[in-house]
Amino acid sequence: MSGRIIGFVIWAAVGVLFIGSGLRCFKAKKPSGFWANAKTAPIEDVRAYNRTMGKVWCVYGAVFMVLGLPMLLGDGLWIMVSVVGVMAESIALMAVYTTGIEKKYRKK
Repeated sequence: MSGRIIGFVIWAAVGVLFIGSGLRCFKAKKPSGFWANAKTAPIEDVRAYNRTMGKVWCVYGAVFMVLGLPMLLGDGLWIMVSVVGVMAESIALMAVYTTGIEKKYRKK
């Protein structure tokens, strides 16, 4: 039982890091990056873009933590619910960013 709780606490700590990243976006003066090691596209309204990115990362972190709850149930099969859920959430996040956020705020 204690191993499951420790695993969930670590999982939740990662979720808190995502939320912290989102909160950092709200105060950023430069456009917040999305892709690792890639320059952010030129953005028209940096403040609105960063506000949107902050909300996205906060929601991502909260959903990430909720997806970790099945880990507390114990059976090895439940961890797959968490893993597959996070994979689906990450793919959805990439799709939303690419088709919605970047397209809306990119300089034309």
